Amino acid sequence: MHLGMRPEVQIVPVKDRHGLRRFLRLPWRIYQGDPMWVPPLLLVQSALLDSRKHPFHRHAEVCYFLARTAGDVVGRVAAIVNHQYVQFHHEATGFFGFFESVDDPEVAVPLLRAAEQWVAERGMRQLRGPMSFSTNEECGLLVEGFHSPPTIMMPYNRPYYAHLLQAAGYAKSKDLLAYLLDDTVPPERLVRGVARLQREKQIIIRPINLRCFRQEVERLRDIYHSAWEKNWGFTPMTEAEFAYFAEQMRWVAHPNLCLIAEVRGEPVGFALALPDYHQALRYLDGRLLPLGLLKLLWYRRRITTARVLLLGLKPGFRRMGIDAMLYLRLWEEAPKNGYPIVECSWILEDNWPMRRALERMNARLYKTYRIYEKAL
Repeated sequence: MHLGMRPEVQIVPVKDRHGLRRFLRLPWRIYQGDPMWVPPLLLVQSALLDSRKHPFHRHAEVCYFLARTAGDVVGRVAAIVNHQYVQFHHEATGFFGFFESVDDPEVAVPLLRAAEQWVAERGMRQLRGPMSFSTNEECGLLVEGFHSPPTIMMPYNRPYYAHLLQAAGYAKSKDLLAYLLDDTVPPERLVRGVARLQREKQIIIRPINLRCFRQEVERLRDIYHSAWEKNWGFTPMTEAEFAYFAEQMRWVAHPNLCLIAEVRGEPVGFALALPDYHQALRYLDGRLLPLGLLKLLWYRRRITTARVLLLGLKPGFRRMGIDAMLYLRLWEEAPKNGYPIVECSWILEDNWPMRRALERMNARLYKTYRIYEKAL
């Protein structure tokens, strides 16, 4: 190699535990010194990527790639064929996720090309992402709103990532929006209007009953698939996936922030808000042991934000104001339970009923995430 010559970039698939460890640890290099980045729990990330542990892998194929130069890992990506998505949408679309790279197109472009080739070999005609692994997990690239850390289960990336994707030939597919409610007092007109609607239409908003957890999970799953099936990018969860998700939520969710809407006794909608555990996880450096768990218990007392992760209604029960009822109840409950700030995310950019409902509550748009795609 001549003096001053750039080391060759190699793109290699992950084949063993050592490679997977390097894949998992790369973000610590990319975000070193970045005060907005929240280190993910390595235990959770490892389980997510493990085909023996996470039920997503039962209906998907995934290949993890590393970009290396002079022996150092400088980029990573997962290439994903989600057969559940392909069958549900009748669409030959592959996905990429867990994308990280140094600020260099000569690293990012061949890395993404490796993912493109891998999904194309499996019959896919376009590649979309970032999705880690689907819309049921973290997705989107942050393009606006770098001034604050991400909330729980929302991604973060350096501002230059958008330029890397554009250099690789990717264009916008859809924007996902995050709104912030930081006023603890709902408008009186909204409170009166919602109360009147609830009386007139005999609608009850109640918290989840943890004593009947399995039955409640079945109710939520039924609503989930009915409410979201027409949404852009939606992939139905299998029974095993939903059970896995529910079990995780059981340990971090607050019962008063998981609400079910009933019309004459029929469950027709639900909303789930989670305490923003990112505000505690930022102090753990990705590890629960030996002291991480103690730190988590200590710092969770300082959590001030809740994120509305899910809110949906069965078809036939929309445009009845039930979404406003759920939002209002969460808005009232969050401060009572120690969370004066509420983030509502993510919202599809063209979901105007939901956006208008939030804006009527004086919520403000403060972050934008973007899904990109490329024809193969």
